[in-house]
Amino acid sequence: MSPETQSETPVGQRKASNGLDPTRDRLERWHSRVLGFCLVIFALQIGIFLTAFPWTLWWEMNWIPVHSPKMSDFWMNRFFRGAVSGLGLLNVYVAFGELFKQLKSIFFSAQK
Repeated sequence: MSPETQSETPVGQRKASNGLDPTRDRLERWHSRVLGFCLVIFALQIGIFLTAFPWTLWWEMNWIPVHSPKMSDFWMNRFFRGAVSGLGLLNVYVAFGELFKQLKSIFFSAQK
């Protein structure tokens, strides 16, 4: 599309330099950011829960150690609790990594 025909085209119908509609490109970026922040919130909540829950009284009163004596020893084992807490810390790490990635994309795309 030449520059003279582009000026005759209405703004809503113009194509970006990469061939995409600018409003669609902006909508896809917005959609990606919202999903990214939803991932941050979800991973952070799951991570905090998995980190703290194995060390509470509710962990001991769960139905697994009460109804299954064989699983009770495994469920109450400190190594198993630590492994579950480690998964929680991994979720917290993923949440902060995604948060920094989202913030970086917001602030560095604004400078362009």
